[in-house]
Amino acid sequence: MTTTGFDGAKVALFIGDRLLVIRRDDRPDIAYPDHWDFPGGGREGDETPFQTIVRETLEEVGLCLTPADIRWQTCDQSDRGVVWFFVAQLPGDARVTFGDEGQFWRLATVTEVLHWPDVAGQLQKRLANWLAGQAACDVPPAAPPV
Repeated sequence: MTTTGFDGAKVALFIGDRLLVIRRDDRPDIAYPDHWDFPGGGREGDETPFQTIVRETLEEVGLCLTPADIRWQTCDQSDRGVVWFFVAQLPGDARVTFGDEGQFWRLATVTEVLHWPDVAGQLQKRLANWLAGQAACDVPPAAPPV
């Protein structure tokens, strides 16, 4: 798939060895209310997938991602359209500044995220796919679409 025809992007963001997760607002007018989620969201204008996660991550948790932070990316079709999924890594001392979307944030282990019953959309499947690829090979990722 190309980077031009997509609807949104999400990022599994490791801070040290834990994943940053956000508890979505508990409102009936949003998808997956009161569920755990990764930073990300809908595309704005002519953004690339990478630009979408950079903007969303900065808005939601005050962290700025660079291409060097990206470890993996893929895209697929979801019930909400074509979505890019990234895995990124920041150092353990990265400082989160929580924005105004969501109830709160926390750091969680991969095992926790994979087993929680209330994770938004296909995030568990996408995270598991990345983990399966990590187990199969140790090949550096291609440069992200910027």
